[in-house]
Amino acid sequence: MINLSGARALVTGGSRGIGAATARMLARAGAQVVVGYRSRMADATKVVEELRTYGVQAEAFGADISTREGAESLVAETLRVFGGLDLFVGNAGIWPAEEVPLTEMDDERWLRTIRENMDSIFYTTRAVAGAMADRGRIVLVSSTAGQRGEAMHADYAATKGAVIAFTKSLAVELAPREITVNAIAPGWVDTDMVAEPMAGEGRTRIESSIPLGRVAAADDIAGPILFLCSPLARHITGEILNVNGGSVLCG
Repeated sequence: MINLSGARALVTGGSRGIGAATARMLARAGAQVVVGYRSRMADATKVVEELRTYGVQAEAFGADISTREGAESLVAETLRVFGGLDLFVGNAGIWPAEEVPLTEMDDERWLRTIRENMDSIFYTTRAVAGAMADRGRIVLVSSTAGQRGEAMHADYAATKGAVIAFTKSLAVELAPREITVNAIAPGWVDTDMVAEPMAGEGRTRIESSIPLGRVAAADDIAGPILFLCSPLARHITGEILNVNGGSVLCG
């Protein structure tokens, strides 16, 4: 039912996890896709090879999007190969696994999380907003942590809360061009980024905190992103779509 034939998409953090799953769904729906990555060139190349089996144009470009120069170069490369941009999924980011109380959190961790989770969104989205075609779609990846906080991960929660505020601000700014701006707020997702807390009994403990009793697969997040990129969501903007198995309903 969702047909994105001819649409030109950029997905950051596209070499693995949610980003790779999103790139696959966009390609299956007919979109041309640029996969943005930082250092995982081999993984990104494999994703692109798979996307091309769906009969779409796909490319991978490496860039450090936590810097203005890197973000602008990634968007420029996308425009060079596609001639324009219709869909942007801002997915790249980190979740520092180590639990650190605020009083023990050093400047390095705080600043790194801001760079990776907020600066990257700011720089890429700013470049995208100036280049995107009217009636485009922007979907940013936040987190349940940005809504209810996350003890011992105040840095992560703060950046994901900032993504939510950023989303709502841009939704109003870009509405005159009929560009919608929404965010996805996943809970726990079964990716290698959270392999450490999922190990051993960790997964059982985590699943017991989720009303649906399961940890999301990357495709569980990519599907709603695909929907928000589609014409079916043309009258939705400024929204934060929770995809967490109901976990924010619990204390």
